[in-house]
Amino acid sequence: MAKDNLLSRISIDPNICFGKPCIRGHRIHVSLILDYLAGGMNIEEILEGYPSIEREDVLACIDYGAEMARDIFVEIPLSTREASA
Repeated sequence: MAKDNLLSRISIDPNICFGKPCIRGHRIHVSLILDYLAGGMNIEEILEGYPSIEREDVLACIDYGAEMARDIFVEIPLSTREASA
């Protein structure tokens, strides 16, 4: 999957999870997935624990972390949810 497509799986919304980068459509922080990987979990184990996400979501977290480690600003457009009436 192309890098741009991977990063499109990450969202930042100031109204969700305090604006921390998350897997789009979920309240799963990128940092949580990276912590699991750093702790020795493999992708399959993460997917078993979070069956609503896909392998590409985990790869997107890795890609996001790699970009941040390069001190490159990764532009993820802020999204906002419309207030429900």
